[in-house]
Amino acid sequence: MKKTGELLPDHEGLRRAVQWLAEQPVRDARTIDEACRRFDLSPLDEDFLLRHFLVHRENEPRP
Repeated sequence: MKKTGELLPDHEGLRRAVQWLAEQPVRDARTIDEACRRFDLSPLDEDFLLRHFLVHRENEPRP
């Protein structure tokens, strides 16, 4: 739900952060922290990014 005065649609910052992270050569905790600051994400969004880019990637089988 949008709050009064917000300029972007719901979750637009998260969408842009995911897109930006996908373009980065390294996706680690430092890069995720930068994305959160760059796109003004909430702690909940940061937790999602950490789980998506770090935890899930660690569990994938390696070729």
